[in-house]
Amino acid sequence: MSSRIPWRVRAGTATLAVLAGIGAFSASGSATAAPSPGVGRQTVTYHGYRIEVPADWHVVDLAESPQACLRFDRPAVYLGEPAEQSDCPAHLVGRTAGIIVEPLTARSAEHASAATVRAPRGKATAPTATSGNDTIQIAVEDAGVLVTAAHTPATESLVRDVLASAALTPSAQRTELPRAAQRPDATALTAAAPQPGSYLGKGFDTCAAPSQAAMNAWRAGSPYRAVGVYISGSFRGCAQPNLTANWVTSQTGNGWRLIPIDVGRQAPCTSFSLKMSADPATARSQGVTAAAAALTAAANLGIPAGSAVYSDIEGYASTASCKAAVLSYLSGWTERLHSGGYLSGFYSSASSGIKDAASEYGNSAYTRVDHIFYGWWNGTADTSTGSYVPSTSWAGHQRIHQYAGEVTESYGGYSITIDRDYLDVGTGTQPAPDCTETNLDLSAYPTVQNGSTGDQVKAAQCLLEAAGHDPGTPDGTFGAATTTAARNFQSGTGLTADGVIGPKTWTALLSRGATPLVRSGSTGEAVTRLQRALTAALGRTVAVDGAFGPGTDQAVRDYQSARALTVDGIVGSGTWDALLSGR
Repeated sequence: MSSRIPWRVRAGTATLAVLAGIGAFSASGSATAAPSPGVGRQTVTYHGYRIEVPADWHVVDLAESPQACLRFDRPAVYLGEPAEQSDCPAHLVGRTAGIIVEPLTARSAEHASAATVRAPRGKATAPTATSGNDTIQIAVEDAGVLVTAAHTPATESLVRDVLASAALTPSAQRTELPRAAQRPDATALTAAAPQPGSYLGKGFDTCAAPSQAAMNAWRAGSPYRAVGVYISGSFRGCAQPNLTANWVTSQTGNGWRLIPIDVGRQAPCTSFSLKMSADPATARSQGVTAAAAALTAAANLGIPAGSAVYSDIEGYASTASCKAAVLSYLSGWTERLHSGGYLSGFYSSASSGIKDAASEYGNSAYTRVDHIFYGWWNGTADTSTGSYVPSTSWAGHQRIHQYAGEVTESYGGYSITIDRDYLDVGTGTQPAPDCTETNLDLSAYPTVQNGSTGDQVKAAQCLLEAAGHDPGTPDGTFGAATTTAARNFQSGTGLTADGVIGPKTWTALLSRGATPLVRSGSTGEAVTRLQRALTAALGRTVAVDGAFGPGTDQAVRDYQSARALTVDGIVGSGTWDALLSGR
């Protein structure tokens, strides 16, 4: 799946790179780059925003090369509005560093999130900017630009130095960030249903999400109805200028199924620069961290609970220790996704990662992923796995086969380089029939542990099963299988993994699911889960009726106050996150 396509620019355009020792480069419009007095540096200016970057970084003027792929496998600065991205390979794993400086418009502002920092008046820098998914984003309103900086853990300090060098020039003109972009939670859009949902048929994946026009043309003329999108991960090689909540809503509304993919740490026995630890315990923790970031990305894009998110771990030459690290990472990945109400998926080559996962399919030491997505370029559009995976494993509509790679196809005048996929997927395992009549609306959720019995134990077993952990038959008896399931859930949620289900574990279990904004007057299933979770967290009965009335409002405020959250009686992302983490 990893691309080996070299760096390229479109024929007939101006030179787009300034390397050490080369003279000044002047692009059209307001984009310029020239050698800097600093050793090994060059000054780049766009729209009145000026930064100093290393002299060997590529500088790409998107006005001159509108279809250039915004890729970060080599350090680069991209200036201007991204366009069609038709020069992108199908898939690119690996990141160094890169910066996009684009005009601050309604279109670019769709990429703003809660992590986007606004530079103070008269400034081009924002020292307090945090990094999410190894990306830093600053709205420099006095220059009317949105600055998005991608990095790895190893290059973050370099990227921050570049951002710290920023200054305004006399040509800078102010454009304010649209108010909706400053409060993305208030305007969140949602996909039509969990993704990819239930689907049998062809799909494709490509490095950068295509434009709306390209998706419309391919919907009309191609055999594909599913598309892989790289939503998160600090090792994504391509930027995603088209991928927004509005894009997700539009595609799913048009009948497309989405395959959400995360590209993060790679196997420790590879030469990639970002690798998981060879220590299984550390790798498991890294999987939890990756999944938490993926959950945030999915929520920001409106990809709802119940969706599957696939961890992309490229092929590797397997050894016993490498295999243990990968499967431990995937255990943490799966457990954290389950705690947030999502399904877990795993992409790798059929002959390495997928084969390793299949060999431990029934090993309770690892938490099994829900879906597999395997690269086996045999040209056959089916979900057969040959000798790599037994036909009885992941047999319940849990497979995607990437059967061809790096092919260019054109429909309606839009050419895209893709990997071809064939999907046989479903919505995942639901709680067993024994749980359909189980009462979860308890007046109290007492601590239960090995040896406990009763209706509270059965409720806990059903919740663990719904979270993707096997507690054994939900029979109201807390035995060894339930203890193991509780420990696995706790590990994935960041709680003490002691197998004892106390207030924190109850709170995390009961709040699982979609996390819409709810407040006084809201009704529905999310309010029911909220009321159950508050009963566990506060240690007092909150009436469970699915209606957000005065009693629920007071309980929310009490919870927010006790957890040092904003006390407003509104349950948004911050309050949901606290509940889901068992606080």
